[in-house]
Amino acid sequence: MTTTGRFFCADAARTRGDSIVGTAPHGTAWVLIEYRGGWPADGFDGLDLEPGTKALVFAAARAARARVLLVRRHGRTMPQGPPRWAVLRYDVTGAHRQHWGTWGRDEDLAQIVEALRTPGEPGGRPVVLVCAHGLHDVCCAVRGRPVARALSERRPDLVWECTHVGGDRFAANVVVVPDGVYYGNLDAGSAVTVVEEHLAGRIRPEHLRGYTDLFPPQQAAVAAVLDRFGPAGRHDYAVARTFRDDDGWQIRVTGRPPGPAAADGEAGAEAGAGVEIAIDVEVRARRTPQRQLTCRGPATSSAVVYEAVSVRQR
Repeated sequence: MTTTGRFFCADAARTRGDSIVGTAPHGTAWVLIEYRGGWPADGFDGLDLEPGTKALVFAAARAARARVLLVRRHGRTMPQGPPRWAVLRYDVTGAHRQHWGTWGRDEDLAQIVEALRTPGEPGGRPVVLVCAHGLHDVCCAVRGRPVARALSERRPDLVWECTHVGGDRFAANVVVVPDGVYYGNLDAGSAVTVVEEHLAGRIRPEHLRGYTDLFPPQQAAVAAVLDRFGPAGRHDYAVARTFRDDDGWQIRVTGRPPGPAAADGEAGAEAGAGVEIAIDVEVRARRTPQRQLTCRGPATSSAVVYEAVSVRQR
């Protein structure tokens, strides 16, 4: 609660020290629709589009387990040309696959249906999404828009503001797709550092919420490995095995700590930079007390926190 009596969920989460580890929602496909008008509180669902086309897109996205997000460029200057749409995927090999198109009439969005049914072109540049959905949660706008501005000044071709991505209390939230990497608790300065490091193949654990192709305990295990051995690229580590027992999860992570880790600390040097290793991580979960987790949510709820309690190199 602020001195004005207004509740801001992101302020409250920071005061409590809420953990962001293991909070990335699961998914490997995204539909982005550039929409330059006002965004409804429920995003794509609330748009006044031609009903048949909207139903087709929604059904195809649900069948593909794709998340539909409205996007726009930061700032008040109206972009030139027709708005764009994209279907972005992260496939099992770690490759990026992308479809891009444009739309002028609502019916043009039916192209998304076919794009969701086909693999898409391999490669392509990453897209950096900044949640700035103020009608969904005020913290997303208050904290997200300064981050979108800072990132757009550095990477105007890659950065888009977007609708709700989940985890309002961790605003500002940034998602790099189709890598499927969630970051949270960012401000303008830290966001620029985090994104530039990500694009250079150095994912750090400090603001990492998780990788969306992994489930929460696995996300926590990878974050613990990054914390132990130093920053690494998106594909430097893989979850090789996950075993659930009475106390939590035993997760084996395999990969090659990158060369710079050895210079950053003893952990990387001990592991032997560039040498294939296996790391066993023990992860446990606990529930928090009932809290108000969003600005608009009147009800309190409990969150699950995932913690790595042991990291052992094999």
